[in-house]
Amino acid sequence: MPALDLVTAELTLTGRITTASNATFLGSIGDVPVVYKPIAGESPLWDFPDGTLAHREVAAYLVSEVFGWDVVPHTWLRGGPLGEGMVQLWQEQDPSQNAVDLVAAEDAPETGWKHVLEGQDENGRMVALIHEDSPALRRMAVFDLVVNNADRKGNHILAMTDGHRHGVDHGLTFHSDHKLRTVLWGWVGDALTSEECDGIDRVTEELNGELGRKLAGLLSAGEIAALHARCDRLRLTGRFPAPSGEMPAVPWPLF
Repeated sequence: MPALDLVTAELTLTGRITTASNATFLGSIGDVPVVYKPIAGESPLWDFPDGTLAHREVAAYLVSEVFGWDVVPHTWLRGGPLGEGMVQLWQEQDPSQNAVDLVAAEDAPETGWKHVLEGQDENGRMVALIHEDSPALRRMAVFDLVVNNADRKGNHILAMTDGHRHGVDHGLTFHSDHKLRTVLWGWVGDALTSEECDGIDRVTEELNGELGRKLAGLLSAGEIAALHARCDRLRLTGRFPAPSGEMPAVPWPLF
């Protein structure tokens, strides 16, 4: 039996994710479950060009592949029942795990977790936003810095049974202006590890090669130049940066 072609084989819709801000469908290609986001279903935004979110999702996957950390599941462009769009392999996360959580402030753990912020809930109780202190999540935070992720919500992090963490929903990335909004602020000021620096170096090197050529069909020249500059700046400082600029530091809602 010939191998299934994920680009040309029929894409069948099986459901819709109604909580997503853009049209997002569950589907299958043969027996392979996927997520499908048609370009025609993208909502207009004031700060991102219309009809580019699917391309940014694919660009995020390409950068993830160069990092070599498997942050973003396999993602590609192809036609579908509602026209061209982004297709991504579905990931079955572990419902018993939470890489990011909102807990009562007095219950925030002191070890194994990073404290991001505190605030009041709708009942006036103090709550804390926390995330796990793990190498997998650190790598995702580095990835977000490089791609300038403007929407790293807690539920955009998929906790897998084996301890791996996937990041999804990368349509709001690669803006040439600083747009970083994330729940992963727990390592502010910490030095980057040699592994993290090596990953950034791989991206920088490949921007002058195959990665740069592929991204040229997905992003503007200015966005690619800004991506290169972010890599250079991270390597120069060698540390996780603190929030800066006028943009909110965290997305809303947080999850």
